[in-house]
Amino acid sequence: MDNILATMSVSVTELKRNYASIIKDADDSPVAVLNHNRPEAYLLPAEHYERLMSYLEDLEDAKLVRERANGPFVEIDLADL
Repeated sequence: MDNILATMSVSVTELKRNYASIIKDADDSPVAVLNHNRPEAYLLPAEHYERLMSYLEDLEDAKLVRERANGPFVEIDLADL
């Protein structure tokens, strides 16, 4: 059995027939799209996707900060700028 990582799920057929109402009912939550009762894809509202991508960028930046926290550092004189 496959895990469905959404509180709402629809079949591919239902998605084709009722796309607008499914998006409206999702109300900013992901929707699992099932094909033969197995998750085929996840449908995300644009705002949800944008927040997710922003969160991932923040995680990548935080990782980079941790990796670079102990140097090496380059010493420069402000007058040289």
